[in-house]
Amino acid sequence: MTAATPRPLRADARRNRERLLATAVAAFSRDPEVTLDAIAKEAGVGIGTLYRHFPTREALVEAAYRNELARLVEASASLRSTLPPDEALRAFLGRFVDYLTAKQGMADALRAVIAGGGDLFAESRAQLLAAITPLLESATLVEGVDPFDVLVAVNGVTLAAGSREQADRLLDLLFDGLRQR
Repeated sequence: MTAATPRPLRADARRNRERLLATAVAAFSRDPEVTLDAIAKEAGVGIGTLYRHFPTREALVEAAYRNELARLVEASASLRSTLPPDEALRAFLGRFVDYLTAKQGMADALRAVIAGGGDLFAESRAQLLAAITPLLESATLVEGVDPFDVLVAVNGVTLAAGSREQADRLLDLLFDGLRQR
């Protein structure tokens, strides 16, 4: 193992990190000004454990955002392998709404990272397009659907919806409009 290669985390450290990330997403979504102490307490770890994994607030925000993006992107392959194509796409769109909702809740915290010089969104678009494109290609949709347009449309649904239930109804309308007749 070289100095440039970090040692893999022990199982308990990995669990703590994952709990901290999940807690941070929820906490920043509720209250962008939440304290790191409150996040550590809610995750069931000490503040020292939080700082060992994330030395700054910005590091935690960025890691939480990247973790949510990675979970969404990984869901694409899983959904494609376990569901029929149309169902896989619809399920992914629902997960994309959840991701966007968390991102909206974290907007203030994310802006602070960006203002500090973080380049948080450089890879996001490419990763999202790589995740949704195979889903769109395998589903029975009208010809010529632009994957980026679908991402933008779902973003609009998320912004317009007053509740998760309304977002689901709007997603169903969008999905029905994409299907081949």
